[in-house]
Amino acid sequence: MAEPARQLDTINVRPAFTVEDAAAMEARFAGVATQDLLAELLAGELKGRVAAVSSFGAESAVLLHMIAQVDADVPVIFTNTQKMFGETLAYRDELAERLGFTDLRVFRPDPRLLRLKDDKGLRWSYDPDGCCELRKVEPLRRALLPFDAWISGRKGFQAGTRRALPRFEADEGRLKINPLADWDKPRLDAYFDAHDLPRHPLEAQGYLSIGCAPCTSKVRPGEDPRAGRWRGWDKVECGIHVPEKPGEEPAF
Repeated sequence: MAEPARQLDTINVRPAFTVEDAAAMEARFAGVATQDLLAELLAGELKGRVAAVSSFGAESAVLLHMIAQVDADVPVIFTNTQKMFGETLAYRDELAERLGFTDLRVFRPDPRLLRLKDDKGLRWSYDPDGCCELRKVEPLRRALLPFDAWISGRKGFQAGTRRALPRFEADEGRLKINPLADWDKPRLDAYFDAHDLPRHPLEAQGYLSIGCAPCTSKVRPGEDPRAGRWRGWDKVECGIHVPEKPGEEPAF
């Protein structure tokens, strides 16, 4: 005897953004200025459905300032890996206060997972991918649970692997927005100057891309800005930026 059909529980099931949806958004906003793109989405169809994710790194102030100009109530997510520079934590608090954000959310690694998988706190030294998964990817996945979309600060010029970066991507069923994908360093510097934004204190010391302290080094002249991340390892991303392929099932 066949089982009776079960009614699907649709309560709290959020719509999934697909690769095709992201491509449609890319076409829709082609040529639209960054601030206009943010204004339309944050005050319109994504209001209450989107968060900004920030590392509070060397260039983070530009995007955060632009978001705050539209809506300072947009949640800002920061993953404290517990391996951060003290300067980053101080800069986070200074910048969030100065820009007037009302909803700064700090997520940390699951202490139970740390006890199981990194009890000595040294996983970064022999398995940086596993360390990033534990300390950044998993906490961010938890942080993004309430949201349909999130805003990333990635820029195409930062590394060779990012040069073809689109402004819209599908990410585990969410829409990921890269508003500064086509911005270059001179444009960012000009924005800092025009709006008198504070710089990350480590930038002047040669840290052009700032992540966890054990895995961040100074960038040498002529190198990509992210060359100082995971130096000596065949690794260029922490794992939170893995693009989906067409037809792939969202992993949420």
